[in-house]
Amino acid sequence: MTNPLYLEHISVSEMDNNCYLLHDGEQALLVDAAADAKALLELAHQAGVRITAVLTTHRHWDHVRALEEVIATTGAKHYSSFLDSPALPVTVAEELHHGDTLSFAGHELPVMILRGHTPGGAALAAEIDGVTNLFVGDSLFPGGLGKTDSENDFVRLYRDVTERIFDVYPDEAIVRPGHGKATTLGEERPQLEQWWQRRW
Repeated sequence: MTNPLYLEHISVSEMDNNCYLLHDGEQALLVDAAADAKALLELAHQAGVRITAVLTTHRHWDHVRALEEVIATTGAKHYSSFLDSPALPVTVAEELHHGDTLSFAGHELPVMILRGHTPGGAALAAEIDGVTNLFVGDSLFPGGLGKTDSENDFVRLYRDVTERIFDVYPDEAIVRPGHGKATTLGEERPQLEQWWQRRW
C-alpha cells in the first residue's frame, strides 16, 4: 500500500529560499537544498523521515548552496533537468526531461521542464490532501513569471508556463515557488494576458 504524501516547508538564507520536504512518513524528497544544510537535515529529523531524494529545480547559485553537504550526508539520489544539470555543483544521478515522471515512495510525480529563467528548470507536481501542488522553482511567482534576460527567454518561459502548467492543471492547484508565498493557478490565471503585454 502506498502512503499518502505530506509536506514540510522551510525558508532559508538572506534570499528567502523556499525548501520543500515532500515525504510519506518514512522517506523524503527535498526540493532545493538551497542553503543551511543543518536546518534542512533538522527539518527531516523533526518529521521523522530520511531524505532519500533531492530535486534541484534549477542551476542558480542560491538554490544549491547546501546541495553538496546534504547529498554527502544522506546519500540521497539527485535529480535535475537535463538542461541545467551540467552547471550544478553535484553530479545528477537522473536527468529529467519534460513529460518524465519521478518515482518516489510509490508515487509517480509528473515532471515539467520550464525554459527561460535558466536553460531549463525542472518543475514537479504532487498530490497532497487531494490537491495538486506544483513545485516550480523560480519560473512562476504570485504576480508574474521568473526573471528572464532576453525577449526570446521571456517568450519561451511564458509559453512553457502557459502550455505546461496553466493548460494542464486546475485552478485549485497550489503553486509553490522558489521564493516567497504560495499562490494558486486560479489566482494567477486572469493575469496571463497582462504578463504577456508587460513582458514579465
